[in-house]
Amino acid sequence: MNSNATSSASPLLAGKAAFVTGGARGIGAAIVRRLARDGAAVAFTYTSSASTADALAAEIQTAGGRALAIQADSADAAALSAAIDEAAASFGRLDVLVNNAGVALMGDLDSFALEDFDRTLAVNVRAVFIAVQAAARHMDEGGRIVTIGSVNADRMPWAGGSAYAMSKAAVAGLTRGLARDLGPRGITVNNVQPGPTATDMNPEDGPMAADMHGLMALERHAQPEEIAGMVAYLAGPEAGMVTGASLSIDGGFTA
Repeated sequence: MNSNATSSASPLLAGKAAFVTGGARGIGAAIVRRLARDGAAVAFTYTSSASTADALAAEIQTAGGRALAIQADSADAAALSAAIDEAAASFGRLDVLVNNAGVALMGDLDSFALEDFDRTLAVNVRAVFIAVQAAARHMDEGGRIVTIGSVNADRMPWAGGSAYAMSKAAVAGLTRGLARDLGPRGITVNNVQPGPTATDMNPEDGPMAADMHGLMALERHAQPEEIAGMVAYLAGPEAGMVTGASLSIDGGFTA
């Protein structure tokens, strides 16, 4: 046996600090748990579910990790930037940003409210730019930025989702541009595009599930932990040459 071998390797993100928007529930909570399991100190935002957010932070701390729940609406630029600054000050650094917060507002074209269109842009696109701008001020070489987009950027098979699809396509373009902006600093920027994923908002046994599965090569919803696994890879040391990419994890929804 190699005398230098150890019984267990250090976690991949040991000593790192991460910030996740919309991290209290669903995919966001799975990402928070996975990054914490991989050794990162994790701050995350929530909008209204304070008890759920506090319970998640306590769960991570009980397991020996570091977690910080911060109330901030991603549509509020000042609150979002302040939350990122608070996390960086608390942890003494910031290495990973995950833009997970998002809204999915659907409706008929004739009746779709302008307020819903503006909210879609504010949370799904504008907040991503704001968070990257704020986080990049704290990041050194090796920083990682990941945004949770959607396969609907590439395929929207139902009526009523035009604004949502537009916002996620914008995220893909923004990712490519930000990769160029931050590449010289050694910071990677990537976009993860989930397909149907089992959350409270999109249950795997919900009324639309059968229609969704009929469009897929793998006829099931993804689990939030599967999305978190791809995020963890992009946040880790092995993904140093991956940047400007939109990576689909959709069970063949766009195949």
